[in-house]
Amino acid sequence: MTPFTSKDVAAKFDTYPLQVRRKMLALRELVFRTARQTPGVGEIQETLKWGEPAYVTPNKAGSTVRMDWKAKAPGRYAMYFHCQTDLVETFRRLFPADFRFEGNRALVFDLEQELKSDALAFCIAASLTYHLQKRQAAPGGQGSVRPA
Repeated sequence: MTPFTSKDVAAKFDTYPLQVRRKMLALRELVFRTARQTPGVGEIQETLKWGEPAYVTPNKAGSTVRMDWKAKAPGRYAMYFHCQTDLVETFRRLFPADFRFEGNRALVFDLEQELKSDALAFCIAASLTYHLQKRQAAPGGQGSVRPA
């Protein structure tokens, strides 16, 4: 497991019920593994945004990825993406049967379901390289880069 660098984030994970914590830790580990395997992502900073674990690229390559579980919906947890991007719409088009979607901001998972790790890793990589891809696709850029 990737060690926590933020005491606040570690404390947040400690608030989750055991079954939820296991799922959230697996999701967290997928974020770090995907970041390490995706060119251009660079370092990942783990923090809390709106009280939720969030993963940002200090080099500005990507858009923030957040995740959380809410007591008001105890059987599910979610991964959140910036709602003013086309990320979730792209995921909906590419993976219509793999995820449950919440508007233009989240992928929602049931605690009992197995995650589609490959598809989810693609989504995480797309978010963590979102700005890099936009810059490279712009006129005069280096061309389009697909997440690894």
